[in-house]
Amino acid sequence: YEATERIRRDLSLDIPIVALTAHALESDKQKCLTAGMNDHLTKPASIDELKAKIQKYLGSDLKKVTN
Repeated sequence: YEATERIRRDLSLDIPIVALTAHALESDKQKCLTAGMNDHLTKPASIDELKAKIQKYLGSDLKKVTN
């Protein structure tokens, strides 16, 4: 959470940040979003779920990530 807050506040970077956590409660997801993360994935996450999140934020740039 602290790293995300610093990225947003101190560096003013608008980059996608997706949490990967074992915490599955809605309140946990909300904590991630409040900290400035764009999204949340709960472990165990499949590779397809991860690819879907990446594609959601990078769109056509996904090919650059998977190659």
